[in-house]
Amino acid sequence: MSDISATNAADDRGRRKTRVGVVLSDKMDKTIVVGVVRRVPHPKFHKIVKKTTKLYAEDEKSEAKTGDRVRVTECRPLSKLKRWRLVEVLKH
Repeated sequence: MSDISATNAADDRGRRKTRVGVVLSDKMDKTIVVGVVRRVPHPKFHKIVKKTTKLYAEDEKSEAKTGDRVRVTECRPLSKLKRWRLVEVLKH
């Protein structure tokens, strides 16, 4: 029984969130700021509104520039704000 639960726990831990967004800033060294847009209903008026979340991501090779569409994935904390890592540049 414990073997099965241990395997399931390892599978859940292995899944990391990925997000697609637009690079808002690349002015820091090896760091980019990615804006991810979510469409959510307004709590009172029930209209769909866009909410933007800023993610700080590690860009080791400094390949992403402002305005690029990128994919980032969750990782261990790299600094005070950085919790994401650049996976690929989808569109320059």
